[in-house]
Amino acid sequence: MAGVVPIQMDTFKLGFIGAGKMAESIAKGVVHSGIMPASRICTAPRSSGRCDAFESFGVKIFQSNRQVVEDSDVVVFSVKPQVVEVVVLELRPQLTKKKLLVSVAAGVKLKDLQEWAGHSRFIRVMPNTPAAVGKAATVMSLGKSATEEDGELIANLFGAIGKIWKADEKYFDAVTGLSGSGPAYIFLAIEALADGGVAAGLPRELAQNLASQTVLGAAEMSISTGKHPGQLKDDVASPGGTTIAGIHELEKGGFRGILINAVVAAAKRSKDLSAN
Repeated sequence: MAGVVPIQMDTFKLGFIGAGKMAESIAKGVVHSGIMPASRICTAPRSSGRCDAFESFGVKIFQSNRQVVEDSDVVVFSVKPQVVEVVVLELRPQLTKKKLLVSVAAGVKLKDLQEWAGHSRFIRVMPNTPAAVGKAATVMSLGKSATEEDGELIANLFGAIGKIWKADEKYFDAVTGLSGSGPAYIFLAIEALADGGVAAGLPRELAQNLASQTVLGAAEMSISTGKHPGQLKDDVASPGGTTIAGIHELEKGGFRGILINAVVAAAKRSKDLSAN
């Protein structure tokens, strides 16, 4: 794209505006995966605790966000959605088109980010909380001036904390309802499965471990085999057996419909919030 200076993949510097848990997860993933050394990453934490967290794996610490931007080729805004506008506007003089800008702030649209920054070399990224354990489900959407090479660079960075897909921004409310809020649905399911195990006579710790590992294993089978989830379900449910008896109870309770409704409700709430 004309006028866009390519980011040098092997030497670029990465800066985080906002030094919370998500920024820490991304930085750790990038460093531990060997994508780039900690010496090329910087941030400006507002507390000594957050400063210690980043220094513990070698990230460079600055006193101000302005210094972070000046030192970086790729700038990730990882602040709360309600303060993104103020933060971007404060830094606007330093946010030149030579820098690739990234936002992980939930619900903040590209058109607003681009307007505040004064240019459209921006990428909106939506990871979810399993980023903390390197298992994020992330979606990104490119701004008008972001190049395919910019997208590849960000896909490489966020690939260090899980899996990433590119999608049109119009899908982001639905993404929020599914992968953004989805971990909470699964935590509820794990808790309920464990409670069921306890009700059936298992010790609490064993029930919790079995429930968590069962969900992990089922997810891995869905990903690795490429089979439709319905087929995998059928493979477990033998005629007249225990599994089909349990599935019958789930169907009587409207299990699938409840999950569908949860995703749709969360997506609608996301749309309502982003419109305000």
